[in-house]
Amino acid sequence: MGHHLKRVVSPKSWGITKKTDKFVTKTSPGPHNKNALPIIVWARDHMGFVRNMKEAKHVLRERNIIVNGRPVRHPDMGIGIFDIVSIPKSGKHFRILRDKKGRHVTIPIDEAAASSRLVKITNKTIIKGGKTQLNLRDGSNVITDKQFKSGDSIVLSLKEGEKDQIIDHFPFQSGNMAMIIGGKHSGVVGRIIECITVPGSLPNRVILKDEESGDSFETIDEYVVMVGRESPAIDRWGIEE
Repeated sequence: MGHHLKRVVSPKSWGITKKTDKFVTKTSPGPHNKNALPIIVWARDHMGFVRNMKEAKHVLRERNIIVNGRPVRHPDMGIGIFDIVSIPKSGKHFRILRDKKGRHVTIPIDEAAASSRLVKITNKTIIKGGKTQLNLRDGSNVITDKQFKSGDSIVLSLKEGEKDQIIDHFPFQSGNMAMIIGGKHSGVVGRIIECITVPGSLPNRVILKDEESGDSFETIDEYVVMVGRESPAIDRWGIEE
């Protein structure tokens, strides 16, 4: 069962029932991390677009599931937070987010919202010619000659002829808006109050103010994704308790 794992030990973030079947498709190496949701699990368990692997493979052969502007070819490819999923046959578009229990949720969006995607810069590499390669949280990368910092978010175009061009930038700094994607504050959208650099190997800390409750809280910088400046650039969160 190298391509499968037992449902009862599937990641909590998948948000699937544990006892309907014994096994479920394992995510292949690729975008995001081990908690990425296989496209077959998304299409079948979350959306009800297909009933089984045979139907899923047929849909993929027809190039009818597009993730971040590219057709999905393999049913075990993983999708994750902030990915844009489009279904050309129906004209429907979705954004993958994370709810307050840490589970993947699928939010319907319009065509305009589906024309770009938000990604976090995890680190940078200087390449030949003096340009900078931005290494992104989902495993992809972008080459640029502009200045960005690790922890910043960028918005990439998904439009034909403009794909992967940087069209916006949300710096990781006090006063800007962020979404928390892990820990006990998962799903919370807040404004950064302070960024705290911690000496040694411990993670840096971030203090934020929950825009909904007004409460302040602290988390680690790994869980923080910038989503706007004065206000969030994403207007439909679909966050559930």
